[in-house]
Amino acid sequence: MSYIKETISFVQETFKSKDFIPLHEPNFSGKEKEYVLDTINSTFVSSVGAYVNRFEKMIQSRTQTSRGIAVVNGTAGLQVALQLVGVKREDEVITQALTFIATANAIAYNGAFPVFLDVDRDTMGLSPGAVKAFLEEYGEIREGFCYNKNTGRKISACLPMHTFGFPVRIEELINICDAWHIPVVEDAAESLGSEYKGKATGGFGKLGVFSFNGNKIITSGGGGAIVTNDETLGSRGKHLTTTAKQTHTYEYIHDEIGYNYRMPNLNAALACAQLENLDILLEKKRTLAKSYRKFFNEKSVQFRDELPDTRANYWLMCVELDNKKERDLFLAKTNEAKVMTRPIWQLMFRLSMYKSCYRDNQVNAQYLEERIVNIPSSVKSNI
Repeated sequence: MSYIKETISFVQETFKSKDFIPLHEPNFSGKEKEYVLDTINSTFVSSVGAYVNRFEKMIQSRTQTSRGIAVVNGTAGLQVALQLVGVKREDEVITQALTFIATANAIAYNGAFPVFLDVDRDTMGLSPGAVKAFLEEYGEIREGFCYNKNTGRKISACLPMHTFGFPVRIEELINICDAWHIPVVEDAAESLGSEYKGKATGGFGKLGVFSFNGNKIITSGGGGAIVTNDETLGSRGKHLTTTAKQTHTYEYIHDEIGYNYRMPNLNAALACAQLENLDILLEKKRTLAKSYRKFFNEKSVQFRDELPDTRANYWLMCVELDNKKERDLFLAKTNEAKVMTRPIWQLMFRLSMYKSCYRDNQVNAQYLEERIVNIPSSVKSNI
């Protein structure tokens, strides 16, 4: 109990406030106002404009990919990315139950079924061991594709998530999925700036998807991006997300059912300014993480840290408590003191719409569900 009081005091001292301290608030310390005002003055505030194109080039460079497609949010990006790799109605997509609901919803939007496999306890992301075990028991290759021999459905994609910005074992997952002819789409919504073996997350799979919601490490108010090194998929992604409209000077010709998912220029202006400051934000995140690490080590509380071969962006920092009772007490006392903390997500198969989906034993996911708590992680100018 005493460590909880000390945690509250430490957070209040760190953020220099005894008022409400949010989990994560945006930091606008660059050219955000200048670029947004420039967009308003240009009158190009919707889906066409210089900042959208500029942002796509910037996100390509940042993620070391050859194509970036700016979209209205990360969920829309995931939905389209799955469609791009061939996910169709009645297919199955391997993913993790320990995730934000957008991951599962993006699968459902395509009419497909999530297959919830366990996570690794250290990464909190999809376990290569769990995927390998599932495919060895249920997978079979027919005519170049992988099918679930129990359900008869095609397994058309694997969708791991880099939880809170901590990279999943993405190379191992891709190697396993390649052997079973299953494309990997990275849910990198939370991991802009994170690296695995020196390479940016989001750039390993066939496609990667980022979110720029208001609570992310950088924000465009609302927005997302699809990235890929596959030019064909990139071009098709751009086509699908811009209503599938063919280029023409004045005619409206749409050659399939596309989506009105293009990020508005107004939001892209904000995103450009934010992305220019990403390295500064990442360094301040690491400074805050270092401070938390020292504090919690002294209290014998486990602060979740980056693993070897990875570099986390520390988007949302978190502690692992001893059990659910301790977690609930920590949540109650900190929020009562206006220090915002949150438990990790409820596992997807507990939700009514996904309760009938396949899941394995979920040993690690349930362990983490009962113990992980996010703590205030904002970048403050004084940190």
